[in-house]
Amino acid sequence: MDYNKLVRDYIPDIIASNGEKAVIRIMDDEEYIMGLEKKLDEEVAEYHESKEIEELADILEVVYALCKAKGHSTNELIKVYEKKHNERGGFSKRIFLLRKEEK
Repeated sequence: MDYNKLVRDYIPDIIASNGEKAVIRIMDDEEYIMGLEKKLDEEVAEYHESKEIEELADILEVVYALCKAKGHSTNELIKVYEKKHNERGGFSKRIFLLRKEEK
């Protein structure tokens, strides 16, 4: 069966433990980032379908990998998140903006 997609690091070992052989290649930097972006779309779609917390964890895994692939640390990501959160807030108040009007 052909997959042609980025997979988690232990997947080839899991395939081997099931008595099968994984045929793999290592992606270059540009292809890896594109693969992660495609994987992010895939994981978001899976979350929309299932609504399961496991899919949210998969999204987070891909976000962390993208962050690292783009040369940033997860600590840097968290600092940017906190700064933005402190300046603009989060979504806990459930505010739905209808429009902006002149005063």
